[in-house]
Amino acid sequence: MRVDPNFITNMAGSLDQTQAKIEQLSDELSSGLRVTKLSDDSVAAGQNVLLLDQIERDDSFTQSASLVQGQLQVADSALGGVVTQLNQAISVATGANNGTMNASQLAAVSNQLAGIRDEVVSLANTSYQGRYIFGGAQTATAPFATSGAPAVTSYGGDDHVNYLETPNGASIQLNMPGDQIFSGPGASNVFAALNSLIADYANGVNTGGALTDAASLTSALNYVSAQRVTLDNSLTRLNAASDAVTSDETQVKAAQTNLMQADLPQVTTQLSLSETQQTALEDMIVELESASNSLFNKLGG
Repeated sequence: MRVDPNFITNMAGSLDQTQAKIEQLSDELSSGLRVTKLSDDSVAAGQNVLLLDQIERDDSFTQSASLVQGQLQVADSALGGVVTQLNQAISVATGANNGTMNASQLAAVSNQLAGIRDEVVSLANTSYQGRYIFGGAQTATAPFATSGAPAVTSYGGDDHVNYLETPNGASIQLNMPGDQIFSGPGASNVFAALNSLIADYANGVNTGGALTDAASLTSALNYVSAQRVTLDNSLTRLNAASDAVTSDETQVKAAQTNLMQADLPQVTTQLSLSETQQTALEDMIVELESASNSLFNKLGG
């Protein structure tokens, strides 16, 4: 019997390939991953980089959104408080303008309105996590302060507006500078109307401007309510964007898992087949080498 040495060499090469396959499958089985390095599947590895980048961007947006959601909720609550206080001030001014109050009562109204104004100033100086939310970019100091006689309430912030960009490129407004809320155009200036009303009744006399100032306060209330709607819309959009990003990230992570994760039942089957093939090749090589040596010994004898 003549044994072709090239045949044995080819079988040895097949055995090496089978052993390499067994090592690969064993690694997949132990790690649970189909791709652990670029050489395993360069296309999948490249796709994985893109998926990881998307997951990172989604995570970054989710973290940012979580922070500013709280700020917008606090802003909405503060403006809700302002609306309540202004409604109360309008009610008090309406009662004072009915012509039935004496000087002492009108002076008490002035003091009551001053208390309401101070409460509105406090709400306008609301902070979130140590930063004043109605000061534009000037978040380190309270944006509103009242001084002088007659009193004037001034704004010390700026007009800076922050935006958050969603992963799909949309921009969401995150804040509204205080002067845009409380210093509306024309007769819609909250603090100007309140301070004028306070002065109207301060000396126990209902001056002729009280009716006009009360009307201005109503206009200011309507303006504040409109600005509150703008921030509420931002909160609604932010919540919707956060939900969309959460859903997208779930889908991307699932795609990444499907791309990178090994099919363990299939790997187990392939590993078993490869091990059987390895055993068969080893047995065949041993048998052929034995036959070749036997023939050589006979010829040599």
